[in-house]
Amino acid sequence: MRARRGCLAGLALLLLAGLAHAQPALWVARRADATVYLFGTVHLLPHDTSWRDPSLDRALAASQALYVEIVDDDPLIMSALVLRYGIDTAHPLSTRLTPAEWDRLQHAARLASIDDGRRLNLMKPWLAALTLTVAPLTKAGLDPAAGVDRQLREAMSRAGKPVRALETAEQQIRFLADLPMSLQLGLLRSMLRETDRAGEELGKLIDAWKTGDVAAIARLENDTLAREEPALYRRLLVERNAAWAQRIQSLLAQPGTYFIAVGAAHLAGPDSLQARLAALGVTVTRAP
Repeated sequence: MRARRGCLAGLALLLLAGLAHAQPALWVARRADATVYLFGTVHLLPHDTSWRDPSLDRALAASQALYVEIVDDDPLIMSALVLRYGIDTAHPLSTRLTPAEWDRLQHAARLASIDDGRRLNLMKPWLAALTLTVAPLTKAGLDPAAGVDRQLREAMSRAGKPVRALETAEQQIRFLADLPMSLQLGLLRSMLRETDRAGEELGKLIDAWKTGDVAAIARLENDTLAREEPALYRRLLVERNAAWAQRIQSLLAQPGTYFIAVGAAHLAGPDSLQARLAALGVTVTRAP
């Protein structure tokens, strides 16, 4: 769920060039007659990005079902959830920030072509941070409809195979919406600090995903979040990975082949999904 935001004019060209011929990491766990593939995704991509390779296609073809983070992400559902959990007209965002922070938020909003901050002022801090993350990415040509998760879902549906969810959209939103206000403000302030260097950082992150460099993904994403916001890191990554590991362990207890696709940060670092599975006695190896 945590993506580096970017709003520099050259970001689209950087990403379009850097994502060519991508070959992200693929992992596999096996027990008796059961196989589970683990694949890290990015949720937004340019339309013409090439990221499929033969080993990935073989794993998808062999899998009888796909599991992704959520499937109930219909725009109407998401809009209703955002209104329910993300808007607070009684406590404008400007009253929660220092004058300098409010000025920086307005600057970030203008760079992202949102507005001068008026719409953001009605949002809770978690939603303002998420908006400032996603808006410049879509402005740069990245599209959720072209994201890896969505493409995998469409491919499996065309093949007549079920697509299931590890979480619900409401659960995902409440991971942020239920955070204490101090953590929400910390998340927003972190986004505001990264405004001027987000394009460069995002380019590095996408390039790491492209080449399957999980160490770089951990360094760019997980390490920073764990250091700056440890409680948020536990909520968004550690706790969710632990829950997913239990789910995957259950899948491995029955015959079949399954494909799990989650955000790439969940498959990187010491608290990765692979590490959580190892703690349950499940061996995960890098697929050739």
